[in-house]
Amino acid sequence: MFVDWPVDRLQSYLPARDEPKDFDEFWATTLQQARDAQWPAQFTPYDAGLSTVDVYDVTLPGFAGQPVRGWFLVPRHATGRLPCVVEYIGYGGGRGLPHEWLVWSAAGYAHLVMDTRGQGSNGSLVGDTPDPDPVGLPQTPGFMTRGIADPQHYYYRRVFTDAVRAVDAARAHPRVDPDRVVVTGGSQGGGITLAVAGLVDGLAAAMPDVPFLCHYRRATEITDAFPYGELVSYLKTHRGDVEQVFATLGYFDGVNFAARAHAPTRFSVALMDNVCPPSTVFAAYNHYAGNDKNVTVWPYNGHEGGAGFQRGDQIRFLRGLLGDA
Repeated sequence: MFVDWPVDRLQSYLPARDEPKDFDEFWATTLQQARDAQWPAQFTPYDAGLSTVDVYDVTLPGFAGQPVRGWFLVPRHATGRLPCVVEYIGYGGGRGLPHEWLVWSAAGYAHLVMDTRGQGSNGSLVGDTPDPDPVGLPQTPGFMTRGIADPQHYYYRRVFTDAVRAVDAARAHPRVDPDRVVVTGGSQGGGITLAVAGLVDGLAAAMPDVPFLCHYRRATEITDAFPYGELVSYLKTHRGDVEQVFATLGYFDGVNFAARAHAPTRFSVALMDNVCPPSTVFAAYNHYAGNDKNVTVWPYNGHEGGAGFQRGDQIRFLRGLLGDA
């Protein structure tokens, strides 16, 4: 069943943004600290048994210079600098195996897949990047409340910084055209995509698919599905911490990043999605600052959204935007 408002109300939904006064300073300082701790990203050739794609095992400097793993795939017979798609992964998943990521290289693009620190043990895509947790305070199982009492220690400060540094690593690679870098991802990956779009200038495009990590307070009020349910579980126990939790989340809300993002964008949303309810997605989409934007609505789908149909739309969008790779 539909889980939120009718489409006409969703299309006009523009909630006030709950944004910390030092939002820009917080992120400028965070990213500068990460870049000050940088070291050269490593791209090690990897034999994945593939005949049309060159694969590299990536280790790049993320938050505080901590190592973040990934895969870099390049069409074997392509020449010169290529457009590059940097992709972020859904909640609980890791970088998996190279042959699980062949779409973008098959379309002619370089493709950097970023592992998500601490994730990759949910029975699907395996992960290889630890998350050194500097605080270790109590949390609800999962990642949503790790370090949530303080934005300096919140888990997604580290993840979003990793994601920006993945773009830096892609742009610095000799096979990549730094002016044609695209960011994308679904669910958690879509939320990370919005964060990067708001933090990095000059992206060729941003494609958040059924994005998570947006409009947190409303999400906790209209769905009991996880992962937003982790916040609810935490606040059921930490009854006095409600305002502090949402004050922290203000630094990590896709709505606030969207208001700073200008790259051409293609969103997607599903009207039967109780994991990332449509109004939370439209809150980010309607605040998106770029003029070249569009959202595909999948009315009878849940959190899977458009799946392969959406990916096909993305391929056509990039071909029209960037030309043949």
